[in-house]
Amino acid sequence: MATIKEIRDRINSVNDTKKITNAMYLISSTKLRKAKKMLTETEPFFFATQAMISRVVRHLPEGVENIFLETRLDIPEKERRKGYIIFTDDKGLAGAYNHNVLDIAEEHIKNDGDKWKLFVIGEVGRFHFASKNMDIEESFLFTSQNPTLHRARKIAAEILDYYYSRQIDEFYVIYTTVHGNVCEARFEKLLPLDIITDIQMMEQPAGVMREEFLMEPSPSAILDNIVPNYITGFIYGALVEAFCSVQSARMMAMDSANKNAEKMLDNLQRTYNRTRQALITQEITEVVSGAKALKRSKEAKKKGAALEKR
Repeated sequence: MATIKEIRDRINSVNDTKKITNAMYLISSTKLRKAKKMLTETEPFFFATQAMISRVVRHLPEGVENIFLETRLDIPEKERRKGYIIFTDDKGLAGAYNHNVLDIAEEHIKNDGDKWKLFVIGEVGRFHFASKNMDIEESFLFTSQNPTLHRARKIAAEILDYYYSRQIDEFYVIYTTVHGNVCEARFEKLLPLDIITDIQMMEQPAGVMREEFLMEPSPSAILDNIVPNYITGFIYGALVEAFCSVQSARMMAMDSANKNAEKMLDNLQRTYNRTRQALITQEITEVVSGAKALKRSKEAKKKGAALEKR
């Protein structure tokens, strides 16, 4: 059984840890409010860009060829070179946030042979792949805690360079979104745009007039102009979503840690009280036993003295 001092030291240690987790909970809750505000401000731009691309594609004439169209790929799917853009955080203590993203990445990579390249954002992802001796093609050396449009443009420019030069045939994004208190790791195709293929396959509803749409100088030139902006918007949206998600995940993890600390403290306090009570009982028993022994000793001496007088 642990001694009183050991239990008291354990209680103090748990209390100190609880102070840290509680502080991290408060910090994450503050950052989460900031992240949600950024997300609210970002969504209109992102959705407007998507709507603009959808509107353009609905009116593309047949036979248009463009580098961003799925139809430009004449390479078998197993032979395509794939790039994975992976969004992780710069530190842990966020529950399964980083693990979920990394697990999805590794699950897809193992099916691609050697035809893949990694584009990693966040220190956790960099250290993870480096520890497994997996080559990272591009590691964006800025913190994931402060998403900005400038950083999104930098990432988008790097990605588009690889895409234009045909070093990468397909790009996929692995990041985390948050809905309420639920974080979900997502795997989405970024390039070429599936949205274009999907919209082209849609049939025009009966009774709906097809609006006139004049594309100058050409449909392909329009796609070349608006798709890079869409890619930048998507990357920025993913950065903000990831920032919002990690704060939510960390806040829930720290809240869970606080609750576990409370349970541990209750159990330790009960153990401390029982041990202390047992120790006090033992001391009382020893005192009583000592008093009885002393009393018996005195009585024995008196009897011995009385016998000597006789």
